[in-house]
Amino acid sequence: MNLTLKIWRQDGPTARGELVTYQVPDISPDMSFLEMLDVLNERLNAEGKEPVAFDSDCREGICGMCGLMISGDAHGPEKTTTCQLHMRSFKDGETITIEPWRATAFPVLRDLVVDRTAFDRIIQAGGFISANTGAAPKAEAILVPKENADRAFMAAECIGCGACVAACPNASGMLFMGAKVTHLGELPQGQPERAQRVAAMVATHDAEGFGGCTNIGECSHACPKGIPLDVISQLNADMRKAKSGRL
Repeated sequence: MNLTLKIWRQDGPTARGELVTYQVPDISPDMSFLEMLDVLNERLNAEGKEPVAFDSDCREGICGMCGLMISGDAHGPEKTTTCQLHMRSFKDGETITIEPWRATAFPVLRDLVVDRTAFDRIIQAGGFISANTGAAPKAEAILVPKENADRAFMAAECIGCGACVAACPNASGMLFMGAKVTHLGELPQGQPERAQRVAAMVATHDAEGFGGCTNIGECSHACPKGIPLDVISQLNADMRKAKSGRL
């Protein structure tokens, strides 16, 4: 495959960025998208040019580091992470535009790398439970109904990649936050701090500069783990109860 890439290049957070065009020939359709970028960077290194900076870690669709906006779609045309996207999803001769996530809360650090530590601060505000140290209780000590356990496991699949924020016209992080609140809110261990958790996480979300949710649904559509939109409903319900003192 021969491809034309238009890649966002930006030297630093305060530098002015621009799209730079690269020709990439002889790409195997079996390569992953990140492997294709590796090939480009090897060529740039050989030519004495600055390689394209992008994030990746596990390259197994688990860590969520590899988020890119690819021709207007978060993670590209397939519902998967960027590292699991393969070049057979594109056509020979296609022009592909590659940009970083676009959100006030995710400032660009360099090229395609953004600062997603705003998500970390939301988790630090309340995405945890307090537990006494010492011997772990037996697994069957606290019974959890299967329906609750299944929903908790579903919400826990969120990898915090930020695709929901990138896809949302408002750059809202509500799907991410709803997944974290739902994950813990469905389990007995998450009940003691449930009201405190949702209030603290929502306050941090807003302070970090994320937008509000208007139920457009692009977040769930872009999510590589298929987190459903109704986790936002659960978040909103918990927030209302916390404000009224009923949670």
